[in-house]
Amino acid sequence: MTINKIFANFDNYLPLNEQEREALASRVIERTIRRRQFILQEGDICKHYTFVAEGCFKIYHVDKKGVEHNLQFVAENDWIMELDSFYADKPSRVYIEAIEPSVILQIKKEDLFYLFTNIPKFDRNFRVIVENRYVELENRILQAISSTAEERYLSFLDHYPQLSQRLPGTQIASYLGITPEFLSKIRKDISKKH
Repeated sequence: MTINKIFANFDNYLPLNEQEREALASRVIERTIRRRQFILQEGDICKHYTFVAEGCFKIYHVDKKGVEHNLQFVAENDWIMELDSFYADKPSRVYIEAIEPSVILQIKKEDLFYLFTNIPKFDRNFRVIVENRYVELENRILQAISSTAEERYLSFLDHYPQLSQRLPGTQIASYLGITPEFLSKIRKDISKKH
């Protein structure tokens, strides 16, 4: 069952007992998502915490010139959401789109808050998930202001080892803030060194 993937994810933090698993399972919606389908668009309110059971998503922003800037990739066994929109009921500033056909499990805001209030372990688990996202974002900002493009690419490979072969170069280049041509040059330079 797909729900077992969330249970396994929580085993990394505070494992759930049978009663807690049942409480979660009764509040989760499973959805099949097509490639290039959105689960959130700019201007919409993020109403779900989403667990990626299968597949891969990107979170991105489109600037005033129409240029897409990839902010994050999320693949199997990880969570995806737009925190500011979710907690503050603000229109989203980003898109969340499937890069591959995917299966997701979603928890509505009111169901999540019910779990937070009635089963404290959920509050702790989700706090760790958010803290991990914050650390990820902080590291990404530090890299953007202090690392070379090659260092950012090597960090991408370290952070997303399973995605480097699954994502097109254009997506990776957008994430790194460089052109696909420059990414190609970096890859050639790295392969010459090894």
